[in-house]
Amino acid sequence: MRLLVLDREHALYAALLMAAEPRLTVISGNNPDTLVEAAAECPVWLGEPNLAAQLLRQGVHPVWIQSSWAGITPLLADDLPKDYALTRAVGIFGQVMTEYLLTYMLAHERQFLGRLASQVGVQWDDRAPGSLSGRQILIVGTGEIGQAVAHMLAPFGVDLVGVAKNPRALVPFGRMGGLDDLPRLAETADYVINLLPDTPETADIYNLALFQRMKPTALFLNAGRGTSVVDEDLVAALEANQLAGAVIDVCRQEPLPASHPFWHTPRLLLTGHTAAPTLPSLLIDLFRDNLTRFWAGQAMRGEVDFSRGY
Repeated sequence: MRLLVLDREHALYAALLMAAEPRLTVISGNNPDTLVEAAAECPVWLGEPNLAAQLLRQGVHPVWIQSSWAGITPLLADDLPKDYALTRAVGIFGQVMTEYLLTYMLAHERQFLGRLASQVGVQWDDRAPGSLSGRQILIVGTGEIGQAVAHMLAPFGVDLVGVAKNPRALVPFGRMGGLDDLPRLAETADYVINLLPDTPETADIYNLALFQRMKPTALFLNAGRGTSVVDEDLVAALEANQLAGAVIDVCRQEPLPASHPFWHTPRLLLTGHTAAPTLPSLLIDLFRDNLTRFWAGQAMRGEVDFSRGY
C-alpha cells in the first residue's frame, strides 16, 4: 500500500515507518503543492491537518487521514470534503501535557519568577512557598487528554473538578459539571486549566464576567484553543489584578503578532504552542495500530465525528 506522509517531520516518520512496515511504500514531504500527483495514488495520509487541507482543496481524495495533531480544525472547514475516515492523534499527549502544566503550577507555588526577580535585585527571598496539596484544580475539557492529566495530578493530593460537554461521573474527578456550570465552579478553583477543543460551543467562554468570578489568587492556563479566550478581557482582568496570572500556550493567531497586547500584559506568560508536542515514536505506534485496524476493517482509535467536530 502507498502511504503519503505530509509533515514537517516527514523524513523521520518515513524512516520509522519503512523500517517497521515493509508492506508500505512511503512518499513523504512537507510541500503540498509538489505532492498532488503522488497523493492521488495514496489512499492513506499521515500528517499535519493544515497541510492535508491544502491537498484536499486541490481535489485529491484519500480514504483515511491520520492526523499527527490532537486538533483537526483545519480539516473541518466548510469547503472541504468529509466523506473519508479521519483519526486524531490520541493516547500520546497525556504525559507531556501534564509535565507542561506541572511546570507552571509548581513554578507558581514556588514563586519562581518572583525569586528570579529578587535575585536580579540582589534581594534574599525567603518567602514561604506554597504546595499543590489541597489545591483545587478545575480541568475544563475532560476528554482523553484531560483524563490523563487528572490521573497524573491526583497523587499530588489535589482536589480535581472537571467540566465536560456531557458531564458524568469520571474517575479521578471529585465533581463534574457542564459548560453552564463553569462560572460557578471557577469561583473556588486555585487553577483553571482549559483543554477544550475548538467548537462553536467553546468560543469566547473565558470572558471578563468569568474572570471576575475567579479567585484573585487563581492561575489560568490555556493549553486548549485560543478561540476559547476573549483576549482583551483576559488582559483587562490581569491589569485589574482579578487573577494571579495566566499561562497561555495557544492564541487566536499564531505566531502572535508583535502588536498584540499579550506581549506586554503583566503576569502573563506565553509558551508558543509547545505544551504537548507530538513524540514521533508514540505517533508511529498509534498509526501502526490504526493501520492494522484499517486493514482489518475495524474501528480505529481517535475516529472523528465530523458532525461534532472531534
